[in-house]
Amino acid sequence: MFHMFLISLAVLALISIMTEEITHINKAKTTLFLGCVAWISLFIDASISGHSQEIKHQLDENLLEIATLWLFLMSTMTFVAYLNAKGLIQGLIEKIFPEQLSVRKLMLMIAVFSLVLSSVCDNVTTTLVSIGLLTSFQLHWRMRRRIAVLIIFSVNSGGVALITGDVTTLMIFLDGHLSMSQLIVLFLPAISSVALLALLFSRNANGIVQTTPSQSQYSTVDLIIAAVFAITIAMTMVLNLLFSIPPVLTFLCGLSVMFLLGQINHSNSEEIKILEYIRQVEFETLLFFLGILLLVGMLKQIGSLDALALIYSQYNPQLSNYFTGIASAFIDNVPMTAALLKAQPQLSIPEWLGLTYAVGVGGSLLVIGSAAGIIAMSRVKELTFTSYLKYFPSLFLCYSVGYGLTLLIANYFFG
Repeated sequence: MFHMFLISLAVLALISIMTEEITHINKAKTTLFLGCVAWISLFIDASISGHSQEIKHQLDENLLEIATLWLFLMSTMTFVAYLNAKGLIQGLIEKIFPEQLSVRKLMLMIAVFSLVLSSVCDNVTTTLVSIGLLTSFQLHWRMRRRIAVLIIFSVNSGGVALITGDVTTLMIFLDGHLSMSQLIVLFLPAISSVALLALLFSRNANGIVQTTPSQSQYSTVDLIIAAVFAITIAMTMVLNLLFSIPPVLTFLCGLSVMFLLGQINHSNSEEIKILEYIRQVEFETLLFFLGILLLVGMLKQIGSLDALALIYSQYNPQLSNYFTGIASAFIDNVPMTAALLKAQPQLSIPEWLGLTYAVGVGGSLLVIGSAAGIIAMSRVKELTFTSYLKYFPSLFLCYSVGYGLTLLIANYFFG
């Protein structure tokens, strides 16, 4: 009965997100409140049964994961806020994209940009840069929302084929189930499914679009900070692969270099301005993450994720993988993948590849199913839980086609 109460809190949080447009109650506040209530309830129950220390240990682990994500997001978003305010992102866009192009071509170019960048860069940074790119074009709000959905799907698809692109891919790789050469084949279904979605979305996408001209003048230090950002991204991947250094540590180091540059190259007043860019970070997004991760941690604590692993083992792996991907739109794919790996399912290489694709891309089916979706929802005001549902049929079709191609290609090479 107690577990049902806790699960009902998670369901209530989902309902509050879905009905935000009707109730006008901020989703970050409701999810944070319900997440806190869930853990307070766990502590009260544990105190009665004498397991307080165990719950405290689990909460400490959960908060450590949340703090790591918070600091990583804060570092990345501060860099992006600075570069965007200085016009450097706009300048990069003007060099990559033509001044005028058709909406269809824009869709394809943004999809490819997001997919490629997310394969070598984390999803958070890629989403921030891609959404920044999108907002620089003069688009009708409906088209802007449609392309934002395309960015989310592209970002999640791009990360599945390389261990630098997605945490779940890295987890499966580190567990010894797939090699890098085997993971590379996932690029084919990822590219195909993104191309299909871009094609579907390009229907009735007529007209010409142009960028908003940049009036910014870059200083030398602005260019140096842009270089620090690029080096930080590269070093994050290199240091994590070679020495298992957590990405958050590398990004915090990069952020500290940014602040030091401000101190060395500018007056005290300008240094204060650089520090002020932290205030431009969307803390509503961070609070939403906090509430969601508290609820996911609670579900992990009460064994709901282990129950999913048990259900997974009772069916054909190809079918289980497919529905696991759909489930990752509701439940964070990282703890869910961890629970599945802990269950040690006996899968063939094609089946492991199917699982990798499914948990990486399946979160795109709902806007709250991935970090990319949550960040995009906070940056594109037209994008809400309800409005995102309008694109579910197209997203579901492309996810299904991508998963089918994964099995087909994987069985051809490794079957």
